[in-house]
Amino acid sequence: MGETVDKREQFWKKMNGEQLASFLATIGKSSELEPSALFFVCIGTDRSSGDALGPLVGSKLVQFGYPHVIGTLEAPCDASNIAARLQEIPQGRVVIAIDACLGQKLSVGMYQVSNQPLAPGKSVGKDLPQVGDYTIAAIVNVDGPRQYNILQTTSLYRVMNMADEVVEAIRHAFPIA
Repeated sequence: MGETVDKREQFWKKMNGEQLASFLATIGKSSELEPSALFFVCIGTDRSSGDALGPLVGSKLVQFGYPHVIGTLEAPCDASNIAARLQEIPQGRVVIAIDACLGQKLSVGMYQVSNQPLAPGKSVGKDLPQVGDYTIAAIVNVDGPRQYNILQTTSLYRVMNMADEVVEAIRHAFPIA
């Protein structure tokens, strides 16, 4: 007795771009989130086509006027600086973490979403701080041995299209007034 239980059910779900917009809209409505209360942490680097999804999303969100974006093409949030960049987020803010990932062949082009933090760099063996109240992980290519090589040779066209889908889903769910 006396234990408190988090009523929020933990989940990981796989979905396509159209479902992503609905998922984010549900989060926005249930939490009554305004764009000004959200922080988007867009993880990755512009030095690898497969890992550029986060910075591409971040740059587009800044262009559309979202006020709290960490990780752009100009100033990426990657393994070298993620711990310091996370210090930029004030306590009590809702964070949506966005990153590219590798997955099964039939899942390429899909998104893994969750109400759990993202573990950046996990697929390539890095131990980095977890980030986010919500996660959007874009499956940009097939997982396999030599993940760095896979990310380096991932189709930039696919990554750019997926970045556009993420941005449109965010704009649908959290429009800038």
